[in-house]
Amino acid sequence: MNFTHASLLMRPGRLRTCLAGVALTLLLAGPALAQGGATPREWRTPPPGDVVRGQALYQARCTACHAVDSNKVGPAHRGVMGRRVGSLQGYRYSDELAQSRLRWTPQTLNTWLQDPEDLVAGQRMGFQVDDAQERADLIAWLATLK
Repeated sequence: MNFTHASLLMRPGRLRTCLAGVALTLLLAGPALAQGGATPREWRTPPPGDVVRGQALYQARCTACHAVDSNKVGPAHRGVMGRRVGSLQGYRYSDELAQSRLRWTPQTLNTWLQDPEDLVAGQRMGFQVDDAQERADLIAWLATLK
């Protein structure tokens, strides 16, 4: 087939119909395209946690990289609840985490602890907590660090 420039032109009525179809497609697909075609994240509130157990879990699993009041391999945790993700002064976060625009809540911490890479692709934490109750206990402990 041989197409010429003139053969690609449409009559005005067909052009309006084509543009209307494109506009409708973008309107309906827009939210999915803006999210990369992914479904919206379902934020899950963790069950009630045990602060004492959470403190013990923190000591056993988190202190190799984190401290309550000082930055180590990971950032300090005092005041983490409610803080914007990637915003603690004096700690160098990955660009992905610093640009995430999230805030630490029980729901975001629950998702983060379950799978940090799922929450923010490109982050640097290589640890996760598979057990939902252990995550809840850790979150309960972190919430006390004001």
